[in-house]
Amino acid sequence: MRFSILLALPLLIATPAKAWGPVGHRITGAIADQNLSGAARAQVRLLLGTEDLAEASTWPDDMKSDPADFWRRTASPWHYVTVREGDHYRPSDAPREGDAITAIRRFTATLRDPGAPLEERRTALRFIVHILGDLHQPLHAGGGNDRGGNDVKVTFFGAETNLHSVWDSGLIEQRTLSYSEYANWLSRSTTPQQVIDWSATGPATWLRESIALRKTIYPADPQLSWDYVYQHRAELDDRLRRGGVRIAAYLNAIFDSATPASDMP
Repeated sequence: MRFSILLALPLLIATPAKAWGPVGHRITGAIADQNLSGAARAQVRLLLGTEDLAEASTWPDDMKSDPADFWRRTASPWHYVTVREGDHYRPSDAPREGDAITAIRRFTATLRDPGAPLEERRTALRFIVHILGDLHQPLHAGGGNDRGGNDVKVTFFGAETNLHSVWDSGLIEQRTLSYSEYANWLSRSTTPQQVIDWSATGPATWLRESIALRKTIYPADPQLSWDYVYQHRAELDDRLRRGGVRIAAYLNAIFDSATPASDMP
């Protein structure tokens, strides 16, 4: 099994860093699917048809290969935030081109607007699912000094990569589970009280959690192997579980007509 992991690593490393990577995003999307309310599930079906949230979750990354300026430039900053000072995101932290928080606000307004064109609401839904997952990857709440760990060169089981890629995909794919297997494992270990507690928080809390974790994951030794995996596996699983539950909670709130915009998490 370990040999097969090492064979797969060059493919992982050759892929540009995308928060969580496709498997991680699908895990959070699948967990979200399991926690949607009836009303939210119906609205998602109206917008996406047979496409579930696991499939929708990777769409903004999939579209990065589109040569259009929107995907290459405009949408690129919407996958992360930069908090250069302290542990709390402030509106002034957002650059002129926007970031994940400003994008969430924009797409939430579109999704709540019944008069918005169908395609714009569909795009908004896919971006929300994706960005909420991004915000639970600790290196997508960067400090502005190393491009979210992309500049931190490490080896992972002997293969050259960077810290961002290790957290995007390396730690997840090291488990050699399908996204549905991984999601089901995590869902079974999530208690009803955790779902309640995690659903009551909003982006400010998610970012504080990611920033706090980010500060603990930079290794003293750049040669990462089993010790690093076992040290951070529980933290990784926790971020994936919380991300999935919170995507569902956010969509449930959006599609609950009794929830005013000011009360959104």
